[in-house]
Amino acid sequence: MKEKTTKNNTLISTLFAFIFLTMQSEAKEATVFDLPQDDRIPGGLAVIPLDESNHGQKILFNGQEVWQLSDSSDNHWAIIGIPLNQKVGKVSYKIDDKESSFTIKDKAYKEQYLTVKRKHSNPPADQIKRIQKESRLSKKAFTTFSDFNVDKPYRTFKQPAQGPISSPFGLKRFFNDQARRPHSGIDIAAPKGSDIIAPAAGEIILTGHFFFNGNSIFIDHGQGLVTMYCHMDSLERSEGDKVQAGDIIGTIGSTGRVTGPHLHWTVSLNNSRVEPLLFLAKPL
Repeated sequence: MKEKTTKNNTLISTLFAFIFLTMQSEAKEATVFDLPQDDRIPGGLAVIPLDESNHGQKILFNGQEVWQLSDSSDNHWAIIGIPLNQKVGKVSYKIDDKESSFTIKDKAYKEQYLTVKRKHSNPPADQIKRIQKESRLSKKAFTTFSDFNVDKPYRTFKQPAQGPISSPFGLKRFFNDQARRPHSGIDIAAPKGSDIIAPAAGEIILTGHFFFNGNSIFIDHGQGLVTMYCHMDSLERSEGDKVQAGDIIGTIGSTGRVTGPHLHWTVSLNNSRVEPLLFLAKPL
């Protein structure tokens, strides 16, 4: 009888321990608050804690309004995108006309040399007006600052396509031995027709077939966070559509200036092209 009672007590203790651990795990999950990764280099991010007095104040960096985040514990952060051409050293930002600063460290990005068709390296004169128009449309999209998702917690992005990174962010690129702008996104290699998904909730603010970028989609995720998807084969969404993380927005293609099928993915914050991997979960 004593042995049976001991076994029952052991089972009850085990059950209570399991319930306690489950409740702890659920409580921890409920209080977890994701943040993009802080990496204060050209093309990186500065994740800056804010005190209560600064919360809700307009924050500007390089004349652009900055993304702000808060969590359920009333902690607040400014997330600042650092452009690839930003000079290293101490830089300033404004909180309601009061200056603060942080330091940017240097990073040596790799170089890449590509051979492309001459018409894409040096576009013909009759395409210049088209290219200029597309540049204005892209600039307007990248400078969008909306309240989309403003009251919702940030969650790490989903990777928009499955495949290896064939060209990393920040490459110093040369087309036919001519210097071009550094690579402002990452290239994900995948077979033509593979799905491309939205990495987070947002609204489609621009679509089209661009001379350099081919079939493209821009998504506004709110507060100056905008993502771009290029060289697509098909577009499955239209301007004005709202999407959730994981929704299919199109398929991998090889339209525009490319050497093969892949997705070019750009992440822009406060009109600065930044490293997309800083928005994904850190590898274990």
